[in-house]
Amino acid sequence: MPKKTKPTFEEAVQRLEELIESMEDGSSPLTELVAKYEEGSKLLKECQSQLQEAELKIEKLNLKTGEPEPFSSEEEES
Repeated sequence: MPKKTKPTFEEAVQRLEELIESMEDGSSPLTELVAKYEEGSKLLKECQSQLQEAELKIEKLNLKTGEPEPFSSEEEES
């Protein structure tokens, strides 16, 4: 049996949006709604994990320079 690969952040967000839309239309039976909710919950946890990992990488990069990196050109001009 092939191993499942984790979705990218963008794929997970897109699937979450699809799940929400299908749940909001009101045409799904309860058992299907529960399954979609469970899938959405797992995807949300995966997205949160990926965001936390990205945040830690950014913090490590900032520690190397000793200063936070500016995100906008306004900060660079000051």
